[in-house]
Amino acid sequence: MKDFNFEVITLFPQAFELINNLGVITRALEKNLINVNLHDLRDYGIGRYRQVDDKPYGGGSGMVLKPEPIYNAYKSIKKCIKSKTLLMTPQGKVLKQKDLLRWSDLDQIIIICGQYEGFDERVRCLADEEISLGDYVLSGGEVPAMAIINGLTRLLPGTLGDPDSLVDESHNSSLLEYPHFTRPFNFKGMQVPEVLVSGNHEEINLWRKQKSIERTLVRRNDLLSIENYKKYLKNKGKNKYSDELLEFIENNEYDIYPNW
Repeated sequence: MKDFNFEVITLFPQAFELINNLGVITRALEKNLINVNLHDLRDYGIGRYRQVDDKPYGGGSGMVLKPEPIYNAYKSIKKCIKSKTLLMTPQGKVLKQKDLLRWSDLDQIIIICGQYEGFDERVRCLADEEISLGDYVLSGGEVPAMAIINGLTRLLPGTLGDPDSLVDESHNSSLLEYPHFTRPFNFKGMQVPEVLVSGNHEEINLWRKQKSIERTLVRRNDLLSIENYKKYLKNKGKNKYSDELLEFIENNEYDIYPNW
């Protein structure tokens, strides 16, 4: 089995020590399913003091990452044939599960972490894609980079003990996952639904499909387009609620949301 290589260009490599204590990600490292290679931007700094940032032209607050250290760090990385470079920036497109699935077919992801006020505009040409976690600003690209490493690693063969656990997860089917329950049966007056302890697997699967759709309608109806629901029915099969829900979706304006 071929290992997957993450190459991370960062000013704070120590931030990634966290991945050594992240369960399945740590196991993937131990099993050599992935390699996480950190490239300290300071090692490629300019001059005696290893300068990596400077004041912005035209004035303004904050410091901007210089282009030379980023270029030199990027140039030092041996590129695989199936490789993509991602630039972490709040101006990028919002990360989706389908992006992780798409990248899981690669052999290498190179991640460039922004910092401070941002980076020199001239480093954008290095990136195949610009990625953001959401419509907010973090102090640097390290947290988004770890999110990508975490989410993508879980999709690689051999990482999870039970590969089938990925099938029904939220966003893998354009629907949110159904509710989960474990022992005790009664907790503070809240009981597990009777269907889950009935032993009737057909009814259990039907209940789970129904709850998955209901939860998506209530919490993230932007995910439940007619196209996505028809795709879900093709993969999961129809049930007694299918036609009713399809009519409901068609009569509501859930299709107008942009695919961010």
